[in-house]
Amino acid sequence: MSVLTHVVGQLADLLHPLFGPSAVAAAIVLFTALVRLLVHPLSRAAARGQRARAQLQPQVAELRKRYARQPEKLRAAVLELHADAKVSPLSGLLPSLLQLPAFFLLYRLFSGGGDGLLTHRLFAAPLGGRWADALAGGGVFGPAGLVYLGLFVVVAVVAGFTYVRARRTVVDAGAVGRVLPLMSFLTLVTVAVVPLAVALYVVTSAAWSAVERALLYS
Repeated sequence: MSVLTHVVGQLADLLHPLFGPSAVAAAIVLFTALVRLLVHPLSRAAARGQRARAQLQPQVAELRKRYARQPEKLRAAVLELHADAKVSPLSGLLPSLLQLPAFFLLYRLFSGGGDGLLTHRLFAAPLGGRWADALAGGGVFGPAGLVYLGLFVVVAVVAGFTYVRARRTVVDAGAVGRVLPLMSFLTLVTVAVVPLAVALYVVTSAAWSAVERALLYS
């Protein structure tokens, strides 16, 4: 935790001339960008894997017809097909899994005190506060409430963009394929309940994902 605090603090010191009292918030955004940049090679590999899986869909559909009454043989045949094509069904999960440690570290850092980092703000909203605190302190249109409204607008735009693209590119047209694009809107719930510092990480990561997917899957 002390290492993460030190990294965020050093970034905040570098950004202070530009962002003043909101330098720690800017440092969290920059930290998020650095984390996403580190896992970008895996995101590129996941994109290649998804394209490869899409190319295998006609063969998978054929196997489903052939083994419609034999689910065990169907599972084995699909796994063999992916193995022969050297396509991992789990490759798309790696970037998300590698981000989880950073998310939980940030959550713990800003929930537990973070060596004074909780005293910093993004404009009028404390980084350790939540939306409920902003509502209690000044309402939806209070100084802190407006900060959250701005975040909600950003999240809604990013989620809408992600939803439209996911509906166009999703491979599975079944129940999962219909529900999966809606998952992008869960970020709104996350931002509403986590500390503001963690919400900044979530919003920045979601925006990065939207742009990254638009570039990698276009």
